[in-house]
Amino acid sequence: MTGERIPVTILSGSLGVGKTTTLNRLLSADDGRDVAVAVNDMGEVNVDADLVERRTTLSGGESAVAALSNGCICCGLRGELRNEVVRLAREYEFDYLLVEASGIGEPAPIAQVFAGRGPAADRYRLDTTVTVVDAPRFLRAFASRDPERVGPDGDGTRPLSDLLVEQVEFCDVLLVNKRDLVGDEDAAEVGRLLRSLQPNARLAWTTFGEVDPELIIDTGRFDAEIARKSAGWKRALERHEADEERGAEGDTGHGLSDGYEHGHDHDHDHLHPPEEYGVDSFVYERHRPFHPERFVEWLSGFPTGPLRSKGLVWVAGRERQALNLGQAGAQVRVDVNGRWVASLPERQRDAYRRAQPDVHWDETWGDREIKLVFIGRDLDADALVATLDECLLTDEEMSADWDQFENPFPASPAEELVSISSGLAPEAANR
Repeated sequence: MTGERIPVTILSGSLGVGKTTTLNRLLSADDGRDVAVAVNDMGEVNVDADLVERRTTLSGGESAVAALSNGCICCGLRGELRNEVVRLAREYEFDYLLVEASGIGEPAPIAQVFAGRGPAADRYRLDTTVTVVDAPRFLRAFASRDPERVGPDGDGTRPLSDLLVEQVEFCDVLLVNKRDLVGDEDAAEVGRLLRSLQPNARLAWTTFGEVDPELIIDTGRFDAEIARKSAGWKRALERHEADEERGAEGDTGHGLSDGYEHGHDHDHDHLHPPEEYGVDSFVYERHRPFHPERFVEWLSGFPTGPLRSKGLVWVAGRERQALNLGQAGAQVRVDVNGRWVASLPERQRDAYRRAQPDVHWDETWGDREIKLVFIGRDLDADALVATLDECLLTDEEMSADWDQFENPFPASPAEELVSISSGLAPEAANR
């Protein structure tokens, strides 16, 4: 090895999509590289590591496998991941590192181990982030909104469909596995839906994990700034904000009104991804809070049109908490994103406003707002806007005591969150 940093590919994807099969296919390829592997499994016994170890033999005859068990490397075992990959680089000579995340691993925190700062980033460079998708399962969960939904994780706190979407949104390459189990029409639908969630990634179809190593090894595709902005909902929000800026400059009249301070103008901003995706998107923005009871009722009967919804929510009675709404397929989740700047001490608030002079600021309510992105096929944006507007506080309710409202929404990150399955009553769940 030279003094150059070792390139890394991260393999993410839900349980049972074929990550280990794909990994073994890569290790069987005789391309002249010495490859080390870090494998994460949630169980006490790392079965995946046992499966790949016999295929990971370096030119010196050693087997370079780091097995990280009984936890997830995107959170509790992230420090152990750093230590193990540094150990591998210190004890062995190899050309490439493959990291297989557990089925509930979020790719962004794992990527940070290699793309951020620290001893691992000093020895490695992140080359490619790959998400493996199970084509028929994805179709059931997101195309048809089948009642056989992707349910919560082992603790019952987080819908796996939400995690799957995050894995899709943060990647450079999408490997859509089990192509043999879907017909041509369904495959086209899966491709359109994936493209609406992640427009930038290279998409490749596989069967039994058979993949050309050149698709995911030494691609040079990872770019931290592009990865941060690549999700379809982020791109839609950026287009909306760009249109708002042009509207403020008089270039266009497509800016979105808050619907109250400007004469109850309920126009909304349609944002069109490329036509081949077959999807539409729009941003719902208001500077008045939702009534907690009406909004939770709206969430419990979440409409069937949106494939993905994401954004900040202001709920009356939660003046400190900026709530985050995330919807993926048939699953909806609301938790605490952080604090509104307006709720911070005056010195911090003023410092933020000096640093961000263009951020919307109301003299009474500060930065509190509702800003939601909706992505889906054949969206009835007018109906969505109308029903959401019905959840906003009326003028009379704006003057009421908001603490009197029944409020199931979380009051701090450490408390309960509202976890809702579309069409079902809301259920509280511990974080």
